[in-house]
Amino acid sequence: MSAPGEPGGRVVLFRAVGPSELELIRASGGAGFPRRGHHEPILSVTPSEEVARREARSWNVEDQRVGYVVRFEVDAGWLARYPVQDPDGTPEHWIPNEAIEAFNARIVAPIQVVAVLRPPPATRTRS
Repeated sequence: MSAPGEPGGRVVLFRAVGPSELELIRASGGAGFPRRGHHEPILSVTPSEEVARREARSWNVEDQRVGYVVRFEVDAGWLARYPVQDPDGTPEHWIPNEAIEAFNARIVAPIQVVAVLRPPPATRTRS
């Protein structure tokens, strides 16, 4: 594998997804992400698995009772046009909705689930 930024270089990225988005990813054969709705102008992906886990816990597990972290590799040269943003200590690449098809075409390894997160079991109190 080449170093990031070199021709043929790859970058490993992660994303937190919920059940509906995961179903669409699987329908693509793990080849790409669905376009966002009008209310979501960007696709956010992160080089940090821990950030993706944190986002899955706070967004997907709380809202949908399950969250997934997916891992994939993308062409580093193409990704360089979308530098890392770091809002509140959360490093992310922000891919505009209109660039998602081009982004998907630069995914060089299938999207794979690396974590399934669920809420902790309810604790029972003794009477």
